[in-house]
Amino acid sequence: MADRAMRTLVLGGVRSGKSAYGESLLRAHQQIRYLATGPVTTTDAEWTARVNTHKQRRDARYTTIETTDLAAALRAAPDIPALIDDLGSWLTARIDAVDGWDSGSEIDLDADITELCDALRAMSADVVLISSEVGLSLVPPTPAGRLFQDLLGILNSAVAQACDRVSLVVAGRVLDLPGSSVEDHTGAPVSAAQSGPPAPAPAPVTTAPVATPAPVTPGPVAEPTPVTTDGELPDPTDAEVFDPITPPSEAVAFEARERQKTLTKPPGSLGRLEEIGVWISACQGQCPPAPITSPSVVVFAGDHGVARGGVSAFPPEVTAQMVANIESGGAAVNVMAARVGASVTVVDMSVDAHTAPHLSTFKVRRSSEDLRTTDSITLAEARAALAAGRAIADRLVDSGSDLLIAGEMGIGNTTPATVLIGALTRREPVEIVGRGTGVDDHGWMRKTAAIRDGMRRARKVVHDPLALLAAVGGADLTATAGFLAQAALRRTPVILDGVVITAAAMVANELAPGATRWWIAGHRSVEPAHQIALDHLDLEPVLDLSMRLGEGSGAVLALPVVQSAADVLISMATFSEAGVTDRDDSAVPEAAETS
Repeated sequence: MADRAMRTLVLGGVRSGKSAYGESLLRAHQQIRYLATGPVTTTDAEWTARVNTHKQRRDARYTTIETTDLAAALRAAPDIPALIDDLGSWLTARIDAVDGWDSGSEIDLDADITELCDALRAMSADVVLISSEVGLSLVPPTPAGRLFQDLLGILNSAVAQACDRVSLVVAGRVLDLPGSSVEDHTGAPVSAAQSGPPAPAPAPVTTAPVATPAPVTPGPVAEPTPVTTDGELPDPTDAEVFDPITPPSEAVAFEARERQKTLTKPPGSLGRLEEIGVWISACQGQCPPAPITSPSVVVFAGDHGVARGGVSAFPPEVTAQMVANIESGGAAVNVMAARVGASVTVVDMSVDAHTAPHLSTFKVRRSSEDLRTTDSITLAEARAALAAGRAIADRLVDSGSDLLIAGEMGIGNTTPATVLIGALTRREPVEIVGRGTGVDDHGWMRKTAAIRDGMRRARKVVHDPLALLAAVGGADLTATAGFLAQAALRRTPVILDGVVITAAAMVANELAPGATRWWIAGHRSVEPAHQIALDHLDLEPVLDLSMRLGEGSGAVLALPVVQSAADVLISMATFSEAGVTDRDDSAVPEAAETS
């Protein structure tokens, strides 16, 4: 399957750095057409100086083409990467061409915009478009200025729908915008370029009051849910394409917060536990929520070629040994899960050994390659691993799991995880490298060098989540990313574990923007990269116990807190049910008023 071209719209204000950022997205290409939309000739010396500054920044790989017929220019060479700078000048030329500045709302550029978007979609090579974000551009408050703003907003929205990625640049900082359903330039509803059919409708909101608090009893330890494929592996075609993620219900969240105010406690007295309960209600689409009775843990296992470079305190063969230990119930994650009634399943994605058939159903390969010098896995293997993670999440949700936890097992896996975090957050290796399994100073230096080399290789694919996972992630982290993103697509809450799982979550949120709304961070690892990843996802951990084991153990320890948060909303009596006077209902004694 051929790699798909990446179409990127870069928005920003005046002097925001949007052009420089757009150029950086094409740095890996050896030939680039620069489609300049500004005036071909001008007597404006200041404008000419700006154009010359831009030209000097571009090297010999660029061929500059000054044109206002972008659609024709794109169709003339669809297989050569292109940089369009910028759409505002193109729009000005379109308005000039029809003498439209005085025609007000009667101007019709639908055909021009449609032609441009069709040419974009026909590109077989990468293309980057630069445009001013309407609210950040300087436009005079005149009829002509308002016309330009209106049409530029319409143009940006239409082009965004023809693109795979939209980024906003403010003061040189880049924010990748999530995909969403919006209206196209004709007013008809459309979905993002990579979107599929809409997600199912949210569950109905339950508003009936609870008459009697329901007792909460701990459930029995759940049996591991089979995740076999019944002889048929999932289809990896377009495994990286996700439907739009529907966020947890805001209406139910509001209802849950209101219910918290009626329970027999001072408002806010249970601290963050109250907001976790609100989150569970919003995820389930009902208030009060149902108790969490069928949590499932999946441990994704795989070996990494970089481990042969001395980046871990343990030898690579420990991975297979620990897979057998988890399968037999002897690992820490098994002990902790048994206490809270969660099932544990281990899945061999790329262990460098033979494992039992029921563990290796989805196995992509034996170990990954060394990320320091070559891609960890191929794009085809990455799609297969991503499809496997999605299929595992589907099977668990379909079998009744009401909360999912991803764990990991793989000697050396904190190295690719840290590479992913460093690449996506643009941090320096020495800021983010931790001790992992407990390496000494020399091991730490070897690990830092490996992460530096991996981050250097990751730079050229940092804006392509699938290619990034293939380059430096490996099959186990790729499957984890698919699992986490699919859980969000299936509206199932997830508790994230430590640095490896959170690194996969960062890529999962790139694949399925908005998925992070369905996740909560179980704990804070002592690995420095973990806090950086949590900040990137805007997640606050439930626990901080100085853990760094992995396996999903930190997330499992946080599970009782999440379950209790739901139970409070379910079973705690309200003031009216318990006959307890709320502070807002208490009368102030007359003597107190006059004293």
